[in-house]
Amino acid sequence: MKHRIFIQSASLLCLLLLVSIVAYGQGTLADYERANGLRDRFQGRAIDLPGRATWIEKTSRFWYRKSVRDGNEFVLVDAATLSKRPAFDHRRLADSLSSASGEKFTALNLPFSAIIFVDDEQAIEFEVSDTKWKCSLSDYRCRKLGPTERRVRPIRPLTGVSLPEPQEPIASPDGKWEALVKNYNVFVRLRDKKDDDVPLSFDGSEGNYYTPSSIKWSPDSRKLAAYRVRPGYHRKIQYVESSPADQLQPKYSTIEYAKPGDALDVEQPVLFHVESKQQLIVDNTLFPNPYNLSEIIWRKDSRAFTFEYNQRGHQVYRVIEVDAANGKPRAVINEEAKTFFCYSGKRYRTDLHDGREIIWMSERDGWNHLYLYDGVTGRVKNQITKGKWVVRGVEHVDEEKRQIWFRASGVVSGIDPYFLHYYRVNFNGTGLTALTEGDANHSVSFSPDMKFHVDTWSRVDLPTVSELRRVEDNKLMMELERTDVRELIKDGWRGPEVFAVLGRDGKTDIWGIIIRPTNFDPTNMYPVIEHIYAGPQGSFVPKSFSPYYSMQSLAELGFIVVQIDGMGTSNRSKAFHDVCWMNLADAGFADRILWHKAVAAKHPYYDTSRVGIYGHSAGGQNALGALLFHPDFYKMAVSSCGCHDNRMDKIWWNEQWMGWPLGPQYAASSNVDNAHKLRGKLLLTVGEMDTNVDPASTMQVANALIKANKSFELLVLPGQGHTTGGAYGDRKRYDFFVHNLLGVEPPDWNKLEKQE
Repeated sequence: MKHRIFIQSASLLCLLLLVSIVAYGQGTLADYERANGLRDRFQGRAIDLPGRATWIEKTSRFWYRKSVRDGNEFVLVDAATLSKRPAFDHRRLADSLSSASGEKFTALNLPFSAIIFVDDEQAIEFEVSDTKWKCSLSDYRCRKLGPTERRVRPIRPLTGVSLPEPQEPIASPDGKWEALVKNYNVFVRLRDKKDDDVPLSFDGSEGNYYTPSSIKWSPDSRKLAAYRVRPGYHRKIQYVESSPADQLQPKYSTIEYAKPGDALDVEQPVLFHVESKQQLIVDNTLFPNPYNLSEIIWRKDSRAFTFEYNQRGHQVYRVIEVDAANGKPRAVINEEAKTFFCYSGKRYRTDLHDGREIIWMSERDGWNHLYLYDGVTGRVKNQITKGKWVVRGVEHVDEEKRQIWFRASGVVSGIDPYFLHYYRVNFNGTGLTALTEGDANHSVSFSPDMKFHVDTWSRVDLPTVSELRRVEDNKLMMELERTDVRELIKDGWRGPEVFAVLGRDGKTDIWGIIIRPTNFDPTNMYPVIEHIYAGPQGSFVPKSFSPYYSMQSLAELGFIVVQIDGMGTSNRSKAFHDVCWMNLADAGFADRILWHKAVAAKHPYYDTSRVGIYGHSAGGQNALGALLFHPDFYKMAVSSCGCHDNRMDKIWWNEQWMGWPLGPQYAASSNVDNAHKLRGKLLLTVGEMDTNVDPASTMQVANALIKANKSFELLVLPGQGHTTGGAYGDRKRYDFFVHNLLGVEPPDWNKLEKQE
């Protein structure tokens, strides 16, 4: 009888929940329309929202772009005179650009967001699509300058070397000599004797060659140094573009892409004395197993050159100085970590007085701080910054005043430890001075002469304020902008809720945000969706104000959407970061689940029995990992372009966290090897032309799921790269969660007359 009563009660509860959902209208076509229009609806409602200040060369003037009603405008400020005005005549420029381009633009909707003042500020340059333009500020004539230069991010930042290719000779500083590589060896010649090449090396070959790009002359033109390279395995990924726009048949291509465990190019520094033609092979005892060696840099007095050595496995990092007289190396700085030296984002070095002092960043005391080294003895003179907080970056070093301007987080107790604040400190560690204040996240732009700075500060729940201050005493000179959100609030906007709870260790706070739909009703129960990216290279929860976050559109369908930074991510203590070491599968889930449960204890409408998760790239690995390693909590996941096995992804990112040589830790964290553990609902998406994460990573996890007889959905995006799929991918993600978390059938898009 008790069993029958329980079944009847459970059925009644499900019926009431279904009635609640239907009555509330979650996941309806109207919800989709409202969600899809949310960005446009909110973006124009925040007035006087400023962008970052950009200083004009070596002047006291700067510009920024801000939102105004119905668009944006550019503002010009002179810090010396405290004058503020439009940066140019927006209407005249819009009319001129419209005439020159054949397109229609208005004063408040110009097609660019950044400008460069040129010709003594009598003209500006900017980019529109793929074209660079220049407009005079006297007669407002606009003309095309040509195509824009696009910087291509390298797929694998390995050693900085490449196969030897023909290159222009490299002139010595005194203009007397030229150096070049011929037949894999280093040659020099007098610049006025082009046919009289003199060999300095004879040991170069196809399998052990000198690279032209590595040749560096000493400032006195009497010596040069170069890398001789023993090539490793240059892996290539094959691509088939199934549906090219310009032809019927597929296209085939390859890229070079090193993966964990691959044999790398090995560089050997070699020193040459030009006049005596002496070759000195630098002993590699201090750098025996390089992941890479950095660019060769000579001391200004030509006494030595330096390079940085990152050992394979990223647990040893050294600054090496080579004596130019005899080629003998020494370690000026030596970092040896039990886990990893984070060269990605936490490596900083500035040489002072031609290397006789060095400012260096290290986590050796458990927190990311700055140290002053004696460059002659290689000893630490003093620790510059200290405390249970982290230096996040150096803004400026003044050798004469022996001061450093830097940004840091966690200095101020009682506020979000991720908030950036700016400080000044003396080389000896005294005189720590705060340049920003308050419970907010700061972004500071210093004037070229370091006399002024523009401080732009906000929180996700506090609209942006921008101020001009004097650096010397931090005096407020002018309030530039204060964002007006009254119209935004009237239109239904609500700021995210910031929430913190103690993590798995019972003492470290874990921070995240909660986003609710605009029609939120606290009497309803809401399923929860977590947006995850647990890459150890940073921290990812938004900290600054924005009128729109992409998570808001998903929430608008009837969900609560959250984002959390768990242990294993960066910008906290070294111990916090080390949780990821050889265990990317951890992804901070133990902290995340505690965070969810704490929110549910505070908010009764937060339904932890219906939790979904989605992520992209490393977040794609995390999202699927949630279902494999924590299926009792996470019920469904959308994973896009995931690096599902860290042996399949790019070497620089994965070996840094997972270690080298490859061991069982890679299989333990692999979504492929653990695919048989899948419980819950899963949607995998992948772009067939993804050059960031090998698309085979997704296909291999799909193959493993099929072999394990698991049910899942797979969306392959023809012709697309490392993407979530644009508007179509968003809709598929929305539909997946609406169907599986809300239990509601999404609109039948194929039957609708108006499709996206």
